[in-house]
Amino acid sequence: MSRLENLRKPQKTVEKSKFFEKYSPFLKEAKRRLLFVLYAFLISTILGFVFYEDIIRFLVNILSLEGVNIVFTSPFQFINLAISCGVAVGLITVFPLILYQLLMFLKPALAKKEFKIITKYIPFSIILFLIGFVFGSLIMKWQIEIFLSQSLSLGIGNILDISKLLSTVLLTSSIMGLGFQFPIVLIVITRFGLIDKTILRQKRKWVYLGAFLFALLLPLDSVLLDVILALPLIILYEVTLWMI
Repeated sequence: MSRLENLRKPQKTVEKSKFFEKYSPFLKEAKRRLLFVLYAFLISTILGFVFYEDIIRFLVNILSLEGVNIVFTSPFQFINLAISCGVAVGLITVFPLILYQLLMFLKPALAKKEFKIITKYIPFSIILFLIGFVFGSLIMKWQIEIFLSQSLSLGIGNILDISKLLSTVLLTSSIMGLGFQFPIVLIVITRFGLIDKTILRQKRKWVYLGAFLFALLLPLDSVLLDVILALPLIILYEVTLWMI
C-alpha cells in the first residue's frame, strides 16, 4: 500500500506542476489587472473620503433638501458618511475600469468577431449604468419631495437622519445602475448562442418576478417605490427582446 502511495505522489506532483505551468501566465495576468482595479478603487475612495463635505453639499442641493430638517444623530456619523461617500465614488470610478480590464483579459480567448461584439456594447453599458444611477437618484428625490409636501400639509415636523438618507440614496442609485446592465447581458449571451430568444420569451413572467424581487431588495420601505423601480427593468427587458 505504501508503495502505491509513493508511486502516486510523484504523478500528482507532476500533474500539479503541469497545471500551474499551463495556467500560471493567466493567473498572473488576472492578478495584475485585479490589483490595478483595487488600487484605482482605493485611490478614488480616499479622494471621495477626503472631499466628502463637497459631495454632501452637492447631494443636498440636488435632492432639494433645503426645507427638510436634516440632522446627525451620532458624533460618529461624520466618519460613516465620509466612508459611504468614498465607497460610492470608488464604485462609480472603477465600474468602467472593471469592464475594460475584463475585456482585455478575455480578448485572447475570444474570436475576433466575439471581441468586436463585446467591445461594441461597452459604451452602451456605461451609458446604461449612468442612466440607472440618475434614475435611482431622481426617484429618491421625488420621494423626498412627497415626504416634505405631506409633512407641511399636515403640519407635522420633519427630521431626517442625513447619514442614513444619503447612504440609502447612494446605495439605491448604484444598484439601479448595475440593474440597468441587464439588457447588455441578454444581448451578449444571445449573440454568443448561450441562450435562445424563444426561451427568453417563454420565461417572461419569471423575469417580471425577478425584477420585483430585485426592487424589493433595495433599501427602501415603500411598495410604490418598489413597483416604480421594477418597471424600467421590465421595459428594458421587453425592448431588449424586440432588439434581439
